[in-house]
Amino acid sequence: MKMDDTDIKILKELQQDSRLSIRELSKRVNLSPPSVTERIRKLEDSGIIEGYTIKINETALGLNLQCIIQIDLKNSEFEKFKNFIYNHPRVNFCYRIAGHSCILVKLSAKSILEIEEFVDSVASLNATTSTYIIFSQIPTNKSIEKFFQST
Repeated sequence: MKMDDTDIKILKELQQDSRLSIRELSKRVNLSPPSVTERIRKLEDSGIIEGYTIKINETALGLNLQCIIQIDLKNSEFEKFKNFIYNHPRVNFCYRIAGHSCILVKLSAKSILEIEEFVDSVASLNATTSTYIIFSQIPTNKSIEKFFQST
């Protein structure tokens, strides 16, 4: 899909607040509500907008520890591992990667014990792990505009 500056403005506004009404969004991008609705539909149909979501404050839920875990699976236990990850309540993301390890997981936990139990469960699937506790997050620029900048 070919995008213009108005599409980028719509994405930027929705990125900042996906709960904006069509009427408010149309005011912000200086376009009629039907035109904004049509553009959003095209952005959704083309897959550029995949969905709308909320951001959860994990600390407010008592999940004060976050860690990244590198996992190296042995003996083709990948299907069991995928099922385990899919059903685990503390996994934030899981990527299959190339490099030193084959899996990268972010886990949020209430305690070191929860992290240890996760690692033990993964080890039972014939895997080795390396765990890295996260101290803080460095902010990154998440603006849609950065995708259209030259490097």
